[in-house]
Amino acid sequence: MTKLWGGRFAGESDPRFFEWQKSLPHDVALLAADITGSMAWAKALVDAGVLKPNEGRRITDALAEIFEEADEVDSKLVDSDAEDVHSLVETELGRRVGDLAKRLHTGRSRTDQVATDLKLFLRELLVVLDERLRDLMIALVDLADANSDLAIPGYTHMQRAQPITAGHHALAYVQMLSRDRDRVGDTIARMDSCPLGSGALAGTAFPVDREEIARDLGFAMPTRNSLDAVSDRDHLAEALFTCSLISVHLSRLAEDWIFFSSHEAGFLELSDAIATGSSLMPQKKNPDGFELLRGKSGRAIGELTGFLATLKGLPMAYDRDLQEDKQALLLGVPPIIEQVEIATLLVRNVRYRADRCRAAAEQGGMNATDLADLLVKTGVAFRTAHERAGTVVRAALEHGCEIQALPRGVLADLVPELDGLDLTHELSVEAVLARRDVIGGTAPSRVREEVDAWKQAFVEELEALDAADDLDDDEDKVL
Repeated sequence: MTKLWGGRFAGESDPRFFEWQKSLPHDVALLAADITGSMAWAKALVDAGVLKPNEGRRITDALAEIFEEADEVDSKLVDSDAEDVHSLVETELGRRVGDLAKRLHTGRSRTDQVATDLKLFLRELLVVLDERLRDLMIALVDLADANSDLAIPGYTHMQRAQPITAGHHALAYVQMLSRDRDRVGDTIARMDSCPLGSGALAGTAFPVDREEIARDLGFAMPTRNSLDAVSDRDHLAEALFTCSLISVHLSRLAEDWIFFSSHEAGFLELSDAIATGSSLMPQKKNPDGFELLRGKSGRAIGELTGFLATLKGLPMAYDRDLQEDKQALLLGVPPIIEQVEIATLLVRNVRYRADRCRAAAEQGGMNATDLADLLVKTGVAFRTAHERAGTVVRAALEHGCEIQALPRGVLADLVPELDGLDLTHELSVEAVLARRDVIGGTAPSRVREEVDAWKQAFVEELEALDAADDLDDDEDKVL
């Protein structure tokens, strides 16, 4: 049993207790981050005069070897009996450089180590999450582009309300995901400070350059308070909140499309690639992918609330309760990345059934608001127009037809102000959609504008990323 703290103890740990309290099964995921942080710390100790340059090189070379071994598919490192990832790395380092490995921990604590590891690992995951969200948004924009003028019923209270376009509906989720990306970026920005050098709680007693350590690890700055630095898990809580909200947004999309693909609605057809069948009923085509997205949101919310409950009563500074952060991270962030990837696959494999969509958008008196608006344009107050349009709706129900199909005489009695208008045209679904020609409206022209704006934004973003990658490559060549 590899321990970093045995000197104080005369007796051995109970084997069952030791196995129960060890964190390696979970924090081994931080292995690459721990090695990266250890390399930066070795360099800082050399600069501070604690290690000789050749000692620092020996340590960093050995750490690089461990990194390569850990990257192998059949790595035996994960089978270690070490207590945690930090003792795993130190033990492996000792096998390569002997007692020199014991000097690496000078001025450092597992407490500031794990706080740094967690940020490094989480930052990597959030960058991937941001990329996957962009991919999903692009898929939805493409769907909106293909259906910018396809009318479907819009709903409030799960009752048909007004016609919208399928493109407008898809872009609503693009807006949601755009806010999610903003939250991911905000979380990355707020966690952009390096805890390494904070020690266990009071800071390190050795003259390391914490600003340089931060730069070496890709942080904007070092943390400014050692107590806060080692106990801060705000960034993980924020990430879990963002992930839970992303999952809620995916669940809402799933809920819409489960209904849209039902026999009762029939607006959406799922390709065979993303549907399943029934073991009993041969005719079934089930939207399991969407149902799983909807179901998994409960787990995402649970990880957030569970972690907040862990944090709420912790005294300053570090407490072992925080060992639970790794499980919260691993159960709360990578699954959302996978869900976003699957959601993108699902979006790429659906097709709107134009005939069913249009037929549904033309039924149920969803143009009644436009009838009231037409009355308003003749000078009738809206509240009066609303009431009179309601009487027309009632008459249409009694006649078993749509508003514009009422006998001309009935319309002339109920809305004489509109007697000269061609209501078949004015209340058509095309006219109803076209009138919503305002910023954020469902008019096909506005939907196309939004599609073009999003496409341009993605082009510019990807071009900027390519330019940044090229600059990094040039700098590497110079180095």
